[in-house]
Amino acid sequence: MAGRAPRRSEDVPGDFSVNDRCIACDTCRQLAPETFGGTEDEMSHVAKQPVDAAERRRALMALISCPVSAIGSLSKTGMGEATGALPTLEAPGVLRCGYASETTAGAASWLILRPEGNVLVDSPRFAVPLARRFHALGGVSLLFLTHRDDVGDHARWAREFGCPRVLHDRDLTADTRGIERPLCGDEPVPLAPDLLAIPVPGHTAGSTALLHVRSQDPRGGPYLFTGDHLFAEADGRLHASRAVCWWSWAAQAHSMARLAALEFEWVLPGHGRPFRASAMETRRAVAELAAEMAAGAGKDAQER
Repeated sequence: MAGRAPRRSEDVPGDFSVNDRCIACDTCRQLAPETFGGTEDEMSHVAKQPVDAAERRRALMALISCPVSAIGSLSKTGMGEATGALPTLEAPGVLRCGYASETTAGAASWLILRPEGNVLVDSPRFAVPLARRFHALGGVSLLFLTHRDDVGDHARWAREFGCPRVLHDRDLTADTRGIERPLCGDEPVPLAPDLLAIPVPGHTAGSTALLHVRSQDPRGGPYLFTGDHLFAEADGRLHASRAVCWWSWAAQAHSMARLAALEFEWVLPGHGRPFRASAMETRRAVAELAAEMAAGAGKDAQER
């Protein structure tokens, strides 16, 4: 929680505030859009103070989840209830963890609820209340890490639940040498009948998406967990960021084209907004984005 740092000048007066430690990660706006304002790439501010219990609970969930403790509340009323509300339902069988980590620049992480064992996708900040909730929900049987940037507190979560970790070997670092299930190559790897790891090199050399097919639940899915490879903007369009492509934009464009052959309805990213459309609409949107990326990469090659 924010300490004595002054609130931002854009904040409306009231109980909640944001200070200049904000890193513009967009976590608070996604959890409590009624309270926090600013565009996706701007520092947040309190655009409107909560007007009822539901809005206050969401604002407190954002406070708890802020990776740099930039959000404050004078009264702190309702903190226990908000803590118990995390992780929060994002889609049928998929929970947004909250508790974003500063080491991942505030990336979102996800818990997939499965009878065969829950899967944690990328690492939230380790926190005892969140660990208790995970235990109450059946624990974590697998920790899937989409790429090297969003591993966060992976080792602490693995120790807590005794779960193996998955990460592509091209993204292994000194901190992740102990990964139990390293992936290799560029071909999809089945992890379970409903889980397919899909290497999507580009953002990093080892970026990997996870496709989860809820074959026995017509309410939701298939879901694609994309790390920082693919995400939606606030206007709802699918997007990939050249500005934060750390390895190869041409490779990322090629990886995007491969995704257009898959069937999924949800995109659940680390950074950026979630996306949902019919499988046909999603395939078309991904194909159009891939073509746009390839054209840009080809133009760069010609200019060189």
